[in-house]
Amino acid sequence: MAGKILIVDDEANIRELLKFNLEKSGYKVIEADEGQTAISKVKTEKPELIVLDLMLPGIDGLEVCRLVKNSRETAAIPIIMLTAKSEEIDKVIGLELGADDYMTKPFSPRELLARIKAVLRRSQKESAVGGELLLGKLKLNFSRYEAYLGSTKLELTPKEYEMLKLFATNIGKVFTREQLLEKVWGYEYFGDTRTVDVHVRHLRMKLAPENDVAEAIETVRGVGYRFRELE
Repeated sequence: MAGKILIVDDEANIRELLKFNLEKSGYKVIEADEGQTAISKVKTEKPELIVLDLMLPGIDGLEVCRLVKNSRETAAIPIIMLTAKSEEIDKVIGLELGADDYMTKPFSPRELLARIKAVLRRSQKESAVGGELLLGKLKLNFSRYEAYLGSTKLELTPKEYEMLKLFATNIGKVFTREQLLEKVWGYEYFGDTRTVDVHVRHLRMKLAPENDVAEAIETVRGVGYRFRELE
């Protein structure tokens, strides 16, 4: 069994479609059609991942996300949000509350399955990160605070290194500009979010000798950035 997935959606046809595809891939699926039931099942079932629709009767998806991420017992459970195209602000709020990824409806079950696998892989990697991380031609040595492209040491500023480390240890996770300011610059920083864009541009330039590594830092339009998995 690949793991236990909780699907939270008030549309029975979507739950049925996702359940079919996930079970075919070896996952055990549990379901909830509204927010309160979802919260109860998170506590009793302890799923490995939650697929969470934002538009729910009663407690909406954003509140479910907030409650899950604010509880010490459940905060580590990854959440993939399902949003409608018109819910841009909800998408950003969800990511800021701690959601790990999002999919916009209508979506491809195959793509969602790929996202689920990527998020679960990342979550397992995060718990096992040691002193060094190798991603394709990119290598990070955490104890020495160094990054390399192949055998070439990268000359990074402290903020560039911290941003690259955050991306590399959270493959596929979307970060808003506000989240990057908070995590890399800290709560005391109240500057313009364009600072993030400038640092991303500089980081891409320094990674440019390995084009696939530079292009792995992807712009998520209207939201922020993510780092895709390297071969």
